[in-house]
Amino acid sequence: MTAHHRQAVLEAQTMSLTLGGGPLASRPPETANYRIDGPAHRLLWEPFPRRVRALLGSRTVLDSTDAKLLHESNLLPQLYVPRTDLREELLEATDHRTHCPFKGDAHYWSVRAGERLAENAVWSYPDPLDTAGWLTGHAAVYWSAMDAWFDEDDEVTGHIRDPYHRVDVRPTSRHVRIMAAGHDIAESRRALLLSETGLPNRFYLPMSDVPAELLLPSATHTICPYKGHASYRTLHIGDTVIEDAAWCYPEPLDGVRRIAGHLCFLADGIQTLVDGTPVG
Repeated sequence: MTAHHRQAVLEAQTMSLTLGGGPLASRPPETANYRIDGPAHRLLWEPFPRRVRALLGSRTVLDSTDAKLLHESNLLPQLYVPRTDLREELLEATDHRTHCPFKGDAHYWSVRAGERLAENAVWSYPDPLDTAGWLTGHAAVYWSAMDAWFDEDDEVTGHIRDPYHRVDVRPTSRHVRIMAAGHDIAESRRALLLSETGLPNRFYLPMSDVPAELLLPSATHTICPYKGHASYRTLHIGDTVIEDAAWCYPEPLDGVRRIAGHLCFLADGIQTLVDGTPVG
């Protein structure tokens, strides 16, 4: 697994309530003095506090100030909106059906916007199970089926941001050293430490502390809903080439703007030492 694939998988598994040992995960953490009296598969329905919109092409498919977030064990949060907040004239009912043992039988609709067709992009539970009765009258839309999503007027990429997910960036004077193939690649005492819910700490080094001739731009790009669009670099040291050895966020999102102009290293063959101790 390459660094960017590993990073994408990790970022998809960091929700603080439903994954990674959170209280709504199927298996609660061992380091807790409580046990939840209820089903192993848990649902939490709560209001989403802002206006949300989704577009297919130039057509608005949904526009809601009354959206809800469904937190479900072992899954990313799912946005639901009242059916009345969907553009009904764009929807075409299909015969597709799925069954969820926790929510009931889902019915589907395709979205047609001009020449564009998003098949089975919308689903709803017209007669949900009693334990999920609040789903009545609501529908959800596959994130990837739409061309653009907006949280108020801020375009959101990747997936809806979880209100329980947090990212903190702090300067650190600890000695951070990067090694590969027995060579020192970079070192810094002015790195940034990025702490993100459910992920190991990451150290971001100023680009000026990394010899530019060792790194070449990669064709790889990934998206993080909390940090932005990442671009990758391939490391060349002697006869060793490590694909996607480091990444940076050229235009990071609000809250993590400090990491602009910094590189984070993570790949097979890369070793990061902090004050002489290897970190993963």
